Amino acid sequence: MQFHHNGYVSEDPRIKPAAGTGIDRPVDLPDTMDVLIVGAGPAGIITAAQLSQFPQVHTRIIDRRPHRLQIGQADGIQSRTVETFQAFGFAESIAAEAYRITETTFWNPDPQNPERIIRTDRTPDDPTGVSEFPHLVVNQARVIDYFADFARNSSARIEPDYGWDFETLVVDDEGEYPVKVTLAGTGEGNQGQTRVVRAKYVVGADGARSQVRRSIGATLSGDKANHAWGVMDTLALTDFPDVRIKSAIHSSNGSILLIPREGGQLFRLYVDLGEVAEDDNGKVRQTSLEEIIQRAQAILQPYTLDVKNVAWHSVYEVGHRLTDRFDDVPLEEIGSRDPRVFITGDACHTHSAKAGQGMNVSMQDGFNLAWKLGYVLTGRSPQSLLATYSAERKVIAKDLIDFDKKWSSLMAATPEELEGQEGVAEFYVRTAEFPAGFMTEYQPSELTAANEFQHLATGYPVGKRFKSAEVMRLGDSNPVHLGHHHRADGRYRIYVFADQAPAGAASPVAQLSDWLLGSEDSPLLRFTPAGADIDSIFDVKVVYRQDYTTINLNDAPAVFRPACGEFGLMDYQKVYTALEGNDIFAQRGISEEGAIVIVRPDMYVANVLPLQATDALRDFFTPVMREQR
Repeated sequence: MQFHHNGYVSEDPRIKPAAGTGIDRPVDLPDTMDVLIVGAGPAGIITAAQLSQFPQVHTRIIDRRPHRLQIGQADGIQSRTVETFQAFGFAESIAAEAYRITETTFWNPDPQNPERIIRTDRTPDDPTGVSEFPHLVVNQARVIDYFADFARNSSARIEPDYGWDFETLVVDDEGEYPVKVTLAGTGEGNQGQTRVVRAKYVVGADGARSQVRRSIGATLSGDKANHAWGVMDTLALTDFPDVRIKSAIHSSNGSILLIPREGGQLFRLYVDLGEVAEDDNGKVRQTSLEEIIQRAQAILQPYTLDVKNVAWHSVYEVGHRLTDRFDDVPLEEIGSRDPRVFITGDACHTHSAKAGQGMNVSMQDGFNLAWKLGYVLTGRSPQSLLATYSAERKVIAKDLIDFDKKWSSLMAATPEELEGQEGVAEFYVRTAEFPAGFMTEYQPSELTAANEFQHLATGYPVGKRFKSAEVMRLGDSNPVHLGHHHRADGRYRIYVFADQAPAGAASPVAQLSDWLLGSEDSPLLRFTPAGADIDSIFDVKVVYRQDYTTINLNDAPAVFRPACGEFGLMDYQKVYTALEGNDIFAQRGISEEGAIVIVRPDMYVANVLPLQATDALRDFFTPVMREQR
């Protein structure tokens, strides 16, 4: 963390000085705004948090609740999401209060006595070491709290406007604020009031029954629910030995997915309620808590379950549904106009809760969209950039639904149905990278290049998330994770992995530095606003191969020693070297020729280029960035 670049700071450096729209920000919801976010759940609040890094953008987020969420339904936090928390600065804090999943046990009927269950398998949670971050379980409300704190402490001073419910919207063809939104008051002081506000853009993060989705005419289609589950967060006395370990349980009486919760004693049970009849018409949702408990007790035999308290419970039917589009542009009009309204999270994709994907994928929707809105509204990028949100995220949602169909069917299957087939444990191990959040791979587009030079950095697949590795930070001789310095500040990262030449020698790295600082084609000079720090849009870092004790920081080319802040102080966190015995060049398949790895603001690899490919570097950013000179 760096925070003295504009002068000495003695207070909490996470609380940024107010700037832009954060100065004298209206307490009450105003009549006009740049972005209106509907819904302060995970998808909405991460959108607000990322937009808080663009204080020039006036962002408001409303929620129909009169206050913050207190009990959340979602609880599983996949490793990719914890990486995202790191970018927002609270991974360590939230991990300290969360439950950490390290393995999963699998229970099946005892062949000697099928009325009893026995443990038949156990698998590590991350068998291939896909991430250094853990798989966590923590209340959704706490996730929202951390993002809300980040947004509130930002220069934009964004806070939710509670007590406003969305009713409808209309997109006009003209005007600075073309989206007309009708709201209804739901709080103590505004009950029954109707407000009409206007925005440049609207983001619907208002859940599976999204009114924003209905307002733009998007349709939700897919498989009708045919299986029901009861879920409860419980405090109980039990002799089930794995009650503090994630467990998938199949018995002759049904199935349970057991998820230990944070805090030491709480655990969640997803209890199989069986097939839902075609003519059920929602009756299964009236299943009593007592019946859910009785079914759980039967499934766990010979172990006992004495429920003392239930913090929350619900009944849901497993359905897999996906909208035809994630914005307000009809399919037949794609390419002919730019979107003004977007939907995220459950508003555009629904699936079961048992794979722990809903909240995680929803937050990545918001992360993907928010930086693009920030770029367009601050004049960094053309409005056409916004069309990439629906194009990219709909594919990911479809992949998720396909995965969840298989996982849900395995969890609902009887032991007899699984006989001779791939079992739950085998499927869990084979597909571990997907539920962890690391199989997202954006296809070639204006934002993501083709993999022409992938051979230069095989461990950084273009379109996939930038996988961190440890390096030595030269300025203070500290071993650190390179990827952990990627902050959710809206900047692109340009990582320069050196060839064999040492720092200070004539080399492609030195020539690249000269070009970045001196050529009129350089993206740093073309796209950085006048008067801003040279690294305010592009964070450029270098990693050398030599031992750190043989390199002088001043030998690094000038682009990696930029001046920053009011006093023009040097940034000492741009130059790194490989660690002996833990070589990032070997781990990530970096060619001896070196490579440039470009990473998007949402942490996905956008391009891999040779060190000498300055024309390609120029051409890559030209379609998606606007000249600032």
